[in-house]
Amino acid sequence: MICQGCSIWEENERLRAENTQLKERIAQLEVQNGKLKRQLALYQNIKPPMFKKRQRTLKPLSSGGRFPGRPKGYPGSTRPTPKPDVIIAPEWDNCVECGAPLPPPEDVDHCPVEEISNPSPRTVIDYLVLGGRCARCGTYNVARHPDCPPTGRFGKNIYIQTTLFKFEERLPLEKIGPAFERFGFDVSAPTALEFLWRTCNWLRPEYERILADIRRSKVVYTDQTGIKVDGANFQIWVFVTDTETLYGIENSKSQNVLEEKLGKDWRGTIGCDGLRSHHSYARKSGAKIQRDWAHLLRESKELAEDHAEAGALNEGLHRIFDRLKKALKNDPPPEERARLARNAKLTMRRLWNKRYRKPEVCKFIEKIRRGYPYWFTFVTTSGVEPTNNRAERALRELVVQRKIIGTLRNGKGMRIYETLPTLLATWKQRGLNQREALSTALTEAWQKIAEQESMDHRA
Repeated sequence: MICQGCSIWEENERLRAENTQLKERIAQLEVQNGKLKRQLALYQNIKPPMFKKRQRTLKPLSSGGRFPGRPKGYPGSTRPTPKPDVIIAPEWDNCVECGAPLPPPEDVDHCPVEEISNPSPRTVIDYLVLGGRCARCGTYNVARHPDCPPTGRFGKNIYIQTTLFKFEERLPLEKIGPAFERFGFDVSAPTALEFLWRTCNWLRPEYERILADIRRSKVVYTDQTGIKVDGANFQIWVFVTDTETLYGIENSKSQNVLEEKLGKDWRGTIGCDGLRSHHSYARKSGAKIQRDWAHLLRESKELAEDHAEAGALNEGLHRIFDRLKKALKNDPPPEERARLARNAKLTMRRLWNKRYRKPEVCKFIEKIRRGYPYWFTFVTTSGVEPTNNRAERALRELVVQRKIIGTLRNGKGMRIYETLPTLLATWKQRGLNQREALSTALTEAWQKIAEQESMDHRA
């Protein structure tokens, strides 16, 4: 027989142990709950990004706008059917059912197909360099084929293709080797860099000739952006004319760069975004400046979206620009251009003389005042564009290259990245085939080297 007091004591002990376990479990759950609350608070208190993402709003069709895309009724373009270079016919021998010989076909349909050839395999060429003295005068003569490189054992097409891989296809150096494998040619990244370096040195005189052409131009559009060179801050400069594009990588964005590239006494017109060094250079050399209206109108539009009091200012600036563009379409005489500039300046002064309260708007008005002498150069000077879009579009190519490579290591990379893109961009701008122009330039450079070596040998 079990004592009643003992059973009660055992039940109390069991309940006490269970209570202790429950308290421990509650403590664990409270700790876990606290962690989850803190994580939830992080998501609940996320702040919006500092930048404001602006989305283009499409006007409804009823208001006169249209959705993006080709307009209704726009004539389409179909690829023309090419003329065949080769005709290939299938086998027409025996019947597939009974095996009897077939008569001539009753129906013949044409299916023209455009095709490319497979990459040609690697070829080894042994160029003979001949030398000997003239029996009559004793002069030592040297004969070398124009496509024979002065140094190394790699042919011209390898240097051409490496340059195009890097700056037209935008391949990193590590990808140029696999691209050459389809030709049966093995190239490492350092070897590809050496190809670019040799090509750069051979064609540097062509870069100097393009620079001389830019110095003779009356209008030059320029822009700049940053790049790292071995951890230090450098600037990519671009100079664009109607027929030339020149890149330069400098450790400064001061007027010294402009003096070095354009010359201290250059008196043309500079299209720019308003960098202070442009103004300093213009005052010193006597050049003119055209500030970028695209930046001005974009900033005024964004300001009007944020502040109501900037709405009239934005509309006024757009109205000035649109009227000037329309008036200049027919290239008016100088007297009419001067009148248009005077009226536009008066209208702009009326706009900034209004009272504005928002600090952002006042700062923008101050920017307009500082650039006041340079907003209307395109009106009084024929052949000058009101925007700096040319330079910005040209600069975009090296901006993409900067995203690919991240940084330059030394002066060797700087020289490559300013020389070869300059040549390719200028040839494209002049309507030349880049591969053919590069081939011709290398041949001419090698011939000059061979002539110089021959002269040195005779001396």
